[in-house]
Amino acid sequence: MPISRIAIGSPGEASHPDAIKAAFAEFFSMVIFVFAGEGSGMAFNKLTGDGPTTPSGLVAAALAHAFALFVAVSVGANISGGHVNPAVTFGAFIGGNISLLRSILYWIAQLLGSVVACLLLKFATGGLETSAFSLSSGVSVWNAVVFETVMTFGLVYTVYATAVDPKKGNIGIVAPLAIGLIVGANILVGGAFDGASMNPAVSFGPAVVSWSWTNHWVYWLGPMVGAAIAAIVYDTIFIGQSTHEPLPTNDF
Repeated sequence: MPISRIAIGSPGEASHPDAIKAAFAEFFSMVIFVFAGEGSGMAFNKLTGDGPTTPSGLVAAALAHAFALFVAVSVGANISGGHVNPAVTFGAFIGGNISLLRSILYWIAQLLGSVVACLLLKFATGGLETSAFSLSSGVSVWNAVVFETVMTFGLVYTVYATAVDPKKGNIGIVAPLAIGLIVGANILVGGAFDGASMNPAVSFGPAVVSWSWTNHWVYWLGPMVGAAIAAIVYDTIFIGQSTHEPLPTNDF
């Protein structure tokens, strides 16, 4: 079981130069991702005069997030593994691919990156609102938890299949693209219902800057549960104890 490989990490790990560089990589990747993703929504609101969301707006959001995540994962892959998501980091931790101490360092960097991106957007747009994630009319919190759990399961399962699995071979080359595409596809599915976050940091930044916390816990619980399930399922069925090899941190 992957849980048996969970590691806390050594006290000096958090201050190791490689860990600090990895945290900076996560920070900058998150700034790139959130600035483009959240910014695309703000641009849509400006163009439509804060009008209602349309199918074309949903497609634009999906494309912006898919493209931006593809880039954000790519630029961080060789330094931090390109997690760009606390849920992905949690899934890697559950699978024994990253220590708890290093995970905490990543989480701090990811959350700060999202907040900084939203602050930059607010300043650059002359004070436009960085809208926090919210549930659509008729969608309950538990509907949203299921959405976030299933969508994040698909994301982290993709991460394991294309980036974590020791047997991935040449498919690892397309990992950033595959990760970006599954996020874009999931936004087309869940965007109209709960915004399709799949990423606690992406939800955290706008919530901090707009100071709007209604149902915010949904965007933590669902992704973390989905990530853990994906890590356990993929590792148990397809990697297994006999084939598992410790992976370099910069490759998950």
